[in-house]
Parts: sequence; C-alpha cells; structure tokens
Amino acid sequence: MTAESGGRVLVIEHEPAVAELERRYLVREGFDVDVETDPARAAATAALTRPDVVVLDLSTVSRPAELYRRVAEAARPAPVIAVTGPLDQVTAPGLGDHRVTRPFGPRLLVGAVAEALRRSAPPEAPDVLRAGPVMLDPRGRAVTVGDRGVALTVTEFDLLEFLMGNPGRVFTREQLLDAAWGPGAGAGSRTVDVHIAQLRAKLGEESPIRTVRGVGYVLDA
Repeated sequence: MTAESGGRVLVIEHEPAVAELERRYLVREGFDVDVETDPARAAATAALTRPDVVVLDLSTVSRPAELYRRVAEAARPAPVIAVTGPLDQVTAPGLGDHRVTRPFGPRLLVGAVAEALRRSAPPEAPDVLRAGPVMLDPRGRAVTVGDRGVALTVTEFDLLEFLMGNPGRVFTREQLLDAAWGPGAGAGSRTVDVHIAQLRAKLGEESPIRTVRGVGYVLDA
C-alpha cells in the first residue's frame, strides 16, 4: 500500500497541536487518520481503531520500549513507527524497525508511513503459476495441463499450489503436511504420499513432481 492508495493511520502524540499538524500532513496525502493524545490509552485505541500503521510518539515516555511493545501487540499486524529523540543503545533494540527521529518534516513522516505500509503489505498472489505445461491459477483455483483442465480436490490443489510456489525446493513430508493441512492437523506422512500419487495420476506424464528418496518431494520447474 502506498500514500496514493491511502490507509488508516493512528497517530499517538501527547501534544495536541503536534498531533493535529501530523494529522493534516497525512490527510492531505490521502490517509484516514485517528489521533490519541493520551499514552495511557494508546494500546486500547490501537486495538479499537485497527489501523494499517501506527505513528507512536515515544520522545517523552519514561519506558518507551514497554509502551512500544504494548501498542505493537494491540495493533498487530500493523507496523508501528517509533517517533523518538536521539536513540541510545539501551532503547533502540526494543523499538522495532520503523523509526523517525525528531525533528522531522511532513515529507519525512509521510514517507515513513508509506514505506511501513509497503514493507508490511502481503505479496500479491501471481496471476498464474507455471511448471512446464502445467498451469495453476491461484485466484480461480483452476489447473490445466496444456489444453486439458484438471479437477483437483481442495487439498490436492493446496498441495500443488505450495509446490509450484516453491519450485526446485525439496520438502519433507512433514513440511508438506504443515503447508497443505496446517500445523497440528494430525495426518500422517502416508497421507502426503497418497495425495502426491493422486496428483501425479491426474497430471499425467507431464507431472513436475519428483520424489527425492529418503527426504520427500520437489517440483521441477
């Protein structure tokens, strides 16, 4: 997400005049902005407003790392930009990866918000995944081999999508269980073998799935 496409920003700033100035900067760039001026309510406000990014003033807080941790937990998965004075080696490790040091101008603030949003955005799913003549459409959940459509079960599709999204990487049966069935699903490794055999049968001779003896499976791109 970028400044052009907008997003919801929570500004936590104890000085109302500064908070209003920051709000104006961000609104002018297309963001929706909520403001909280009481650090004691910062975590609760973050949980309530569910922002895309938080701008958290820590310059006058006695325990900045503790407040940062509470706000970050409440706002998760939103990134938190720590606004500080000059950082020392004690507080720096506890204030995350996104930081702005006072004094700063409006362009720096807007740029920091846009960058935090960009870095935290999930990668877009590709339009299609390809392995030789095998094509998989993640959005449409469709698989074709050449001109032939292939009907897969939900689990077969998830398993093939995972392998096609990681071509050339060897996975153990346990890793494939976690990827397609979810951690702690309780299925045994034999379940993976059965589904791989079914996938190969449906894909036919063009199947790109290869057994790595004693390890697991790999998809040859």
